[in-house]
Order: sequence, then C-alpha cells, then structure tokens
Amino acid sequence: MNGFRSRLVSLTRKEFRQLLRDRSNLAIGILLPMVLILIFGYGMSLDVKNAPVAVVMEDASPTAHEAMAGLQLSPTIAPVLLGSMHEAEALMQERKVDGIVRVPADFSRALAAGNARVQLIVHGSDAGRASIIKAYVSGALAQAGVRQADRNGNAAGAPPAGSVAVEQRMWFNAANTSTWYLVPGLIVLIMTLVGAFLTALVMAREWERGTLEALFVTPVRPVEILLAKIIPYFAVGMLGLTLCLLSARYLFAVPIYGSLLVVVFSSMLYLIVAVSLGLVISSVTRNQFLASQVALIATFMPSMMLSGFLFDLRNVPTAVRVVGHLLPATYFMDLIKTLFLAGDVWPLIWRNCAILLAYAVGLLLVARAVTRKSLD
Repeated sequence: MNGFRSRLVSLTRKEFRQLLRDRSNLAIGILLPMVLILIFGYGMSLDVKNAPVAVVMEDASPTAHEAMAGLQLSPTIAPVLLGSMHEAEALMQERKVDGIVRVPADFSRALAAGNARVQLIVHGSDAGRASIIKAYVSGALAQAGVRQADRNGNAAGAPPAGSVAVEQRMWFNAANTSTWYLVPGLIVLIMTLVGAFLTALVMAREWERGTLEALFVTPVRPVEILLAKIIPYFAVGMLGLTLCLLSARYLFAVPIYGSLLVVVFSSMLYLIVAVSLGLVISSVTRNQFLASQVALIATFMPSMMLSGFLFDLRNVPTAVRVVGHLLPATYFMDLIKTLFLAGDVWPLIWRNCAILLAYAVGLLLVARAVTRKSLD
C-alpha cells in the first residue's frame, strides 16, 4: 500500500506539473467553459422582443389608430408606421421588419359593423419566430377589439362591434417549415468547418513536422506557398458547397429564389475568408491540438451560435450583438438566407459582399505578414 500510494502521488504530481507547463491546456480547460457559459447564458435567447412590424394605415381615422394602439403597448412588438405597402414590402425584403399589418381603407366602417379585418404578413424564413409574431400581433389586436366592444356596450344578439379578424400570410417560407430556415444556415457552418477548421488543423500539422520550414529554405516565395495551400482547400470547400446545394434542392426541396451565380460568388468570397482565417490560426499556433481548439472556439462555435443561425441577434444583449456583427459568418448567413428564400435583394447583396471582400483582403494580408515573419 505504501508503494502504491507513493507511485500514485508521484504520478499525480507529474501530471499536474505537465498541465501547468502547457498553457494551452489551461486555456482550453478554463477558457472554453467560460465561453460556453457566457454564450449560452447571455448570448442565446428564444424570446422575441421589440420585433419590428410595419403598420400600413390606409385608414387614417382616429378609430383605426385607436384599434392599433395595442401594438404600441406590446413589449414584444415595435410598430413602424408607414404610408404605403410599397415601403413596407421593401423593408420586408431587406429584413428590416419582421411583419406587415395592413389596415384597409374601410376599417372604421367595418369595425362598427362587427366584421373588421386586417392583413398580417409575416417574414417566414424563421418559422418559429414567425409563429410567435403572429400570436403576439393577433393577441394585441384581439385585446383592442375587446376594449372597443366593451365601450360600445353591445346588446344581446347585436353584432360584436369592435372585433377584428386577422388574415394571415407568410412570406419567404410557403411550406412553413424550419427546414427552409436551417438548411441555408448549414451551408455557412459546413464551409466554416472545411475552410477554417480543416485548414488550420492540416497546416498546423505541417508546422509541427517541419515541412513548411523545409519549403522556406527554397527559392519559393511566401505568397506562392500561401496560394498553394489555399487552392486545394478552396477546391474542397467548393465541392462541399456543391453537395450542400444539391442536398438543399433535391433532398429537402428548399427553393433558391435568388440568382445561383450570386450564391456561388458570395460563397467563394466567404470560403476565401474562412481559409485565410485558418492559415492565420495555424501560423500563430503551429500546434495541431491548439490550432483545432482555437479554430473551434474562434470560428465554428461563433458561426453556429452568434451569427443568427439559431437565434436572432436582435434579441441578445448589446455586447453579444456587437461580437456577432464582428464575425464574417454573420454577414454570409444573412446573405445566403436572403438569396435562398427572398431572392435578389441587391442593396443587401452589395453591402454584405463588400464586407466579406474586406474581410478576405484583410485576412490574406495578415496571413502573408505572419508567414513572412516566420522566414526571419
């Protein structure tokens, strides 16, 4: 027993020393749980708060405005008063509003007769969020109708003056299924995994084995080395994109309303960003295990949790929202979902492609600078 105890203590002491000696293990053991706690605790929310909803008042009477007052008082709805359906549809296409409430011109007369109707159109790319918004808007309008009926003091047998019927429609998700929302987002995750995670892991292995240092002593230039490393993984990523597009179309029947050329071009931009980020991570870490963990924490997990794939960034705290908008995956996620479900919304396409291009150029310059330093 004494021998067993002494051996156990010695081995345990050795493992603790080795753990303390390797700072990367401590970072993973302490930093990763903290990141998960912060993301799940503060960065994720299934609640819908202050959802922007356009209210088109074709009937500008005080009665119509009073009936819509319930939307103003709701903590979950942020109404945006507009004068025409054209403006509202433009905002819906750019995803600046989640829904449209259309109040017809004869609303006041129909309300007095007990057969008032309003039209509710909801952005259906996120089926869960759309269902919540429909319930909130319908509930707010129903409460307004009840208050109006109480003030009118309807007699028995009289038509329920003040009641408002809601005619609901869903845009950009005719099937009303979450598959149409999730499958385009999976393209972002898969390209992130192939571009950043795989590139960082394989490149770090070459740093460990010294094969890159062997290339550095040859007349080959750093730019040529980087391009030679980027092209194979870029090809693998494009193969993954092709499989994703075929699966989305033929396995899940997800439509692509936008231009296929724009889908491919924007995906190529994001893939360059992901591969460049993997090169930077591998050049800085030069260790397979550490590179894989850094790539997981810095690319894949944020792309899944903070890019709008699972949760709307408008419902998270400001600090988390800022972090989310620093990620290139956020802009590609917004772009690919719009191209799939809404079509070619060119203001959004130009803006997000320009941001991805800036990320690609910046990361390529950083990767080249880091590689040049390794030659010194």
